Amino acid sequence: MENIIASAISQVGDGGQDYSPRRSPPGSFVIFGGGGDLTRRLLLPAIYNLACAGLLDDGFGIVAVDRAELSDEQLRQNVRAALEDFTARRRAEAVPLREDVWEWMQPRIRYVRGDFEEPQTYHDIAGMVGEQNCIFYLAVAARFFGPIVDRLGEAGLVREGRHTFRRVIVEKPFGSDLSSAIALNTRLLRTLDEQQIYRIDHYLGKETVQNIDHVQITAAETVGVEQRARFYESTGALRDMVPNHVMQLLAMTAMEAPISFEADAVRNEKTKVLDAIHPLAPSDVVRGQYAPGVVGGKEVPGYRQEPGVDPHSLTETYMAMKFRIDNWRWAGVPFYVRTGKRLAARKTEIAIHFKSAPYALFRDTPVDRLTPNIMVIHIQPTEGVTLQFSAKVPGPAVRLGGVRMKFDYAEWFSEGPSTGYETLIYDCMIGDATLFQRADNIEAGWRAVQPVLDWGQDARSLAFYAAGSEGPEAADALLARDHRHWLKIG
Repeated sequence: MENIIASAISQVGDGGQDYSPRRSPPGSFVIFGGGGDLTRRLLLPAIYNLACAGLLDDGFGIVAVDRAELSDEQLRQNVRAALEDFTARRRAEAVPLREDVWEWMQPRIRYVRGDFEEPQTYHDIAGMVGEQNCIFYLAVAARFFGPIVDRLGEAGLVREGRHTFRRVIVEKPFGSDLSSAIALNTRLLRTLDEQQIYRIDHYLGKETVQNIDHVQITAAETVGVEQRARFYESTGALRDMVPNHVMQLLAMTAMEAPISFEADAVRNEKTKVLDAIHPLAPSDVVRGQYAPGVVGGKEVPGYRQEPGVDPHSLTETYMAMKFRIDNWRWAGVPFYVRTGKRLAARKTEIAIHFKSAPYALFRDTPVDRLTPNIMVIHIQPTEGVTLQFSAKVPGPAVRLGGVRMKFDYAEWFSEGPSTGYETLIYDCMIGDATLFQRADNIEAGWRAVQPVLDWGQDARSLAFYAAGSEGPEAADALLARDHRHWLKIG
């Protein structure tokens, strides 16, 4: 579970000061797409976890908005089933649903049936939420982002009072390229103020230089396109992952220390990093697509054999890229990033590789090479940090062996099943936008990868890799040219 959940237990520091998080203000959490997969698998379990931690006010309520024919009671039954599934499957040992928490949540769940573009839907929402605080979560397809915000504005639902707030959380994808991201920002800002918009990236809800040689960022998945062929064919790995998730991990790694923990101070430094990225060249980029292979001992089809995919598709399911940051801190330190589907393991991590120690001290010993010093920040599926370095093997001879020190959040802190959304939802409730993307963050991320989109899809540049492998050989060559190699995924 995220630190925000673990720290919800009241802690009293020296001098009797209470450091426990405050409860969220009262208000409604309105979910557009309340009957969808994202809501069922992630949002509702995250709200349940916040309730377990005692972080929700008694005046909190959930309003699910969707087109399905459902009553409040049917929705509550669906929510309970989703929470039971979540608590049973997210850990090695099943965790029972807390009945006291469910009894608290159940009467606070309500349903609005309606079309996202019909004014009547917003009239019904207004009748439920009244004049209280509201967070509107857009758990819907990207084509609805603009229309929903337009209708919210027309209905007066985003008008803030002297003591009340109205906020909108926008899921990805935020645009499909630089120009569409700018257009969407412009459209939202016609109705909302920037401080009302919370562009979410759930990777940032996870808790986890001069001597640095390079940095590797990996976001690998074992799943294929599954039932998302229609979406993925027009999106691909680049649009799906790089301008948002991957660039945010890069920015959080490379940013300078902010002058404070205020949201804009942090986001200013992230934007500076993204604006300093050197323009990409074709030699900096590898596009790949998975072919048939074996994942988890089972044979799986290639991307072109997936239902709904063009048998001659040029859509990439893998991207590897080399970024250079033009500032004094990171001059000469490349950032290698890779993301893809149907790889050897599910893993998201940031690996900081330090420069090798001078070899002169060891030239008269049996040591033929030194273990690289690497710090790996693990983001998923487990959160923690690993340090890899050389240590002397006990005995009279000078012999070095590679060792690892590993810290896992789950081993040191009380951790229940979590989704990665708990911290972000809570932060939005209390008005902390630090971990959310500002308009210029979004546009800077798209600007960094726009050259690749401008080049277009090219069959000659598409490298194939077997499902269940480490990725295409061309990605290995990207690092080999610099006398480096990727850490193993599987």
